[in-house]
Amino acid sequence: MASETNEAEADVLGDEIAELEEQIAATKKQLKIQASTIVASIPSQSLLKESSRSRSKNNKKLLKGLQGQEAHQQQCLHRICNPVTAFKVHDPDPNAVDGGHVLGLRFEVMSRSQFLKPYYVMLNRPYSKSSALRVHRHTLPSAVPLAGLAARHLPPPKPEDENPPSQDLDQFVRTLRREIIRYHNRLGISADLRRALGLHQITEGDTGPSSIVEVGIADIEAKQIKLTWSDERNGRLVMDDDGKVTKFSVFGVDGRDWETTKSLFDRPQRIEEVMEKLKQSSTS
Repeated sequence: MASETNEAEADVLGDEIAELEEQIAATKKQLKIQASTIVASIPSQSLLKESSRSRSKNNKKLLKGLQGQEAHQQQCLHRICNPVTAFKVHDPDPNAVDGGHVLGLRFEVMSRSQFLKPYYVMLNRPYSKSSALRVHRHTLPSAVPLAGLAARHLPPPKPEDENPPSQDLDQFVRTLRREIIRYHNRLGISADLRRALGLHQITEGDTGPSSIVEVGIADIEAKQIKLTWSDERNGRLVMDDDGKVTKFSVFGVDGRDWETTKSLFDRPQRIEEVMEKLKQSSTS
């Protein structure tokens, strides 16, 4: 009996410690954001630069933070103005084609005012009688149609062709970046829909009989979103490449729910319109 009590107390203590650790991490993050905001302001920068001759320890620490903030701002500005960067890489493999020369492309992606991990595409020249490029390696998600874009804009030469097809690297990069942005925009739609319906802060007992309780991506290309109602109805929302809703279906325990489907969707429309209808139906 005593051991069970001790275990229960240990579990409660463990939960309290975990909660405190989360609060500490959140407070540190908020402090860092606030400090960066203050240091980034023009009046603060002027005061720090005017007092740069001071030898106090705190002032030196603030000046170091200012320099770090300026470097960070410069880096962010570069990434915003140059969403695609080209660079050269050398493949150390002694058997690598074209002497190991590789052209690297770095694609920047931003979501919710934050830079995500960049994507990389490596190109080389494996053809003995041609300087044509070919995709060597990449870090893109499978949802981005890289193979199709490469076949269209970077067609490989054929030995029997006297006039090999020309390659358009510039158009390949532009189209590829557009597909990457489209993909991430579709990923964001699911999160925006959850937030619009209040699912990010829902608690047990808050749902009504017609409330939507779950929203999630249903396919690898993030073109389909699955919705679940509290009364066991299911919905499937289908979007095109740009996130415009083209199809919408709702199914209940007895089959297709035509009434709900018609009230929510009657024509191809923007996702914001569907969000508003879902929000109204979920709260009614």
